Amino acid sequence: MSRKILIQLDTDSHASTFDSVVAYDSGIDALLSHAGVASDNVTPLVHGAMFTRGGDDLKNTAIFIGGSNVRNAETLLKKVTESFFGPVRNSVMLDANGCNTTAAAAVVYAGREVDLAGATAVVMGATGPVGERVARLLAADGANVIVTSRSLDRANEVADAIAEQTEGGSVTAAAANGPDDVKKLLTNAKILIACGAAGVQIVNEATLKSSSSLKVAIDLNAVPPAGIEGIGVTDKSKSIGDLKVYGAIGVGGLKMKTHRAAIASLFQTNDRVLDYREIYAIAKTI
Repeated sequence: MSRKILIQLDTDSHASTFDSVVAYDSGIDALLSHAGVASDNVTPLVHGAMFTRGGDDLKNTAIFIGGSNVRNAETLLKKVTESFFGPVRNSVMLDANGCNTTAAAAVVYAGREVDLAGATAVVMGATGPVGERVARLLAADGANVIVTSRSLDRANEVADAIAEQTEGGSVTAAAANGPDDVKKLLTNAKILIACGAAGVQIVNEATLKSSSSLKVAIDLNAVPPAGIEGIGVTDKSKSIGDLKVYGAIGVGGLKMKTHRAAIASLFQTNDRVLDYREIYAIAKTI
């Protein structure tokens, strides 16, 4: 029986050791890591995976796309899938900078605390890769999502893109440039997910506690200070009055399980493409 080989394509100058370790913990037999991969040099690497095995054995070779720059990785995923033809292909997964597994885990936990359908959800830092994915997943499950940014123009751009591609809940944009803005946004919200830059506080504790409607708050920032003041990095469904809160490490357990399960699923067939929607579906089963 052929060994399960994962080909790690990383856009950075050094392939992620984190992704390499998780790959082995997912049950693969061998890992081939490539760094500095870009759309203009990836095709030979993909063809090497496609043409060395045939028939049912194709499923025993899979591709993982990573790196710190999510936009570059998205471009790489497009190039990789364009390299396939007919049934000659390999399963591929995108999780650059943990964007898909983190977003999926956060929304799964939100959904365990609140019925997403019809709920108002505020996504802070929604113009970044993780925030945008969080907003997309929430909207797809029927939430009424408010995407925020310091720039209203940028928030509108993201909201319009999500609304055009998602059937389900509504998506609107708002600027958030201080406690007063955030307080207004939380007036009728049930869900708050902070996806801002590492080490930047975007919601203070007084603002968090000012909302009587809020049921769950999730902070995905693991670097002090907390993105949402008052939430500990290891908090997991911790109660603050009627509010349930999660910190980045609290979300991380499900994120890691999802990452491992997603990689394992690549070897079930040779034609899976795992992006945020597919990874979210896996997270829901864990």
